[in-house]
Amino acid sequence: MTVVMQDFPLTVDKIIDHAAKYHPNRKLVSRSVEGPITETNWLNVRNQAKKLSQGLISLGVRPGNVIGVMAWNTSRHFEVWYGVPGAGAVNHTLNPRLFAEQLIYIINHAEDRILLIDFDLVPIIEGIWDKLETVENVIVMTDREHMPESSIPNLICYEELLAKQDGIFDWVAVDENSPCGICYTSGTTGDPKGVVYTHRSNTLHALTCSSPDMLGLSSNDTVMPVVPLFHANGWSIGYTAPMIGSSMVMPGRDMTSEGLYEMLNFGVTFTAAVPTIWMLMLQHLKAKNLELPTLERVIIGGASCPRAVIETFQNDYGVQVLHAWGMTEMSPLGTVCTFKPEVTALDDAGRLDAQGTTGHPPFSVDLRITDDNGAEQPWDGETSGKLWAKGAAVVQRYLKHDSDAVDKDGWFDTGDVATINPDGYVRITDRSKDVIKSGGEWISSIALENAAVAHPQVAEAAAIGIPHPKWDERPILVVVPIDGPKPDPREILDLVAEHFAKWQIPDDVVFVSELPHTATGKISKLELRKILTAQGYKLPQ
Repeated sequence: MTVVMQDFPLTVDKIIDHAAKYHPNRKLVSRSVEGPITETNWLNVRNQAKKLSQGLISLGVRPGNVIGVMAWNTSRHFEVWYGVPGAGAVNHTLNPRLFAEQLIYIINHAEDRILLIDFDLVPIIEGIWDKLETVENVIVMTDREHMPESSIPNLICYEELLAKQDGIFDWVAVDENSPCGICYTSGTTGDPKGVVYTHRSNTLHALTCSSPDMLGLSSNDTVMPVVPLFHANGWSIGYTAPMIGSSMVMPGRDMTSEGLYEMLNFGVTFTAAVPTIWMLMLQHLKAKNLELPTLERVIIGGASCPRAVIETFQNDYGVQVLHAWGMTEMSPLGTVCTFKPEVTALDDAGRLDAQGTTGHPPFSVDLRITDDNGAEQPWDGETSGKLWAKGAAVVQRYLKHDSDAVDKDGWFDTGDVATINPDGYVRITDRSKDVIKSGGEWISSIALENAAVAHPQVAEAAAIGIPHPKWDERPILVVVPIDGPKPDPREILDLVAEHFAKWQIPDDVVFVSELPHTATGKISKLELRKILTAQGYKLPQ
């Protein structure tokens, strides 16, 4: 039989071309790193991206070269997001919050040839410059006026580089299975591991995200990604929003509640961030008696979203919460908690219970749970097990590793422990390394934390297991109180007791001024245990 369909390689340049052709005037409002709020559109972003591609090629970049990018969420970052792969190169996102040793490792491991960085981040690269083995040029993403003095030789001004190009350029043709981007895991259990996304995987993942039962975006939305583009493939928003023609608002480097609220008022209807951002925002809204006049939906991922946060957003501000789960290795979407008919039919309390799950997977993501021996567990909403995934945008092998990251049947061990109910809704009960096991029984640290955060005087909480001579481990809560009087520990434990059996209730509540976080904003329980050990903490007798 002859082929009757056109060959249409799934490369990401087609996404920005589509946005520029069919949504050319859709606005991108951005807080620039230089300070002023700027405005552009998808047509201009595409044109600037083409000039960047030309500029990179003039510097000797060839297909397959890796370009490191350390930048905040701005419209200029979008030019880079498409200009790097448009030159046939690979966009390696760098997190400026990583420790110096981690940055050195991942830049050298990925063999970054050129670095593109915002001007305020130049000191970070200066501090490690003499340890970078493959970097030939550093391009500072600013204009001549804001170019910093630096010990790094021959800094290149981004705007001057682009001004030298005419923009008459055809994207470098690559195979759809060619590398498009690299994002490294946080490295909490060893060296960070590189996850390489392909043009095909990013395009398919963006299509998946755009479906109504996932993010459900449209050209009528204005999207503000608070989650950085350097975190877990930018949650794919950098591909999904232009694919469907949304307007965008980019908050830049100001992650304060005041700064984010200012940007929300540019007509934002949809936004995305980790729970900590939203807990602080809710405190700000309440303290200042503010409203959210245009915001319709927030997607919350990166960590479990407390029920109290969901209730406050929906009951007090009329904003729907989409609880989601995923990981760097999954590009990152795994599940989103949109309502199937079975959930829509429930009463208010039932729907809120469902929102305590992370939702169900889309087409192109397959999930299963197993016991420690690999036997599949039932989807009854009660039985927990190791959560495994496979799909079109799930990692097969980490960069430069000798063996696959999946088992013989192609399943990737996510490291999470979960239940799945008969309707396919996933509830993450723990990370496998964070499970509290007391007397041979598991206790969900995530559920304990969510219950504690429901207390009006608790800003943040972490549940960890402390060694116990009889029960192996016993849970304690480490709590950051909201400014003001310290809450009564008994009140917190009584609140937890409403949702847990007596033996699951923590043995102690410890108050701290702040919790340690990883570079991606998650609570570092490994570091928390070290802090408590150094302080000589012991369980109450």
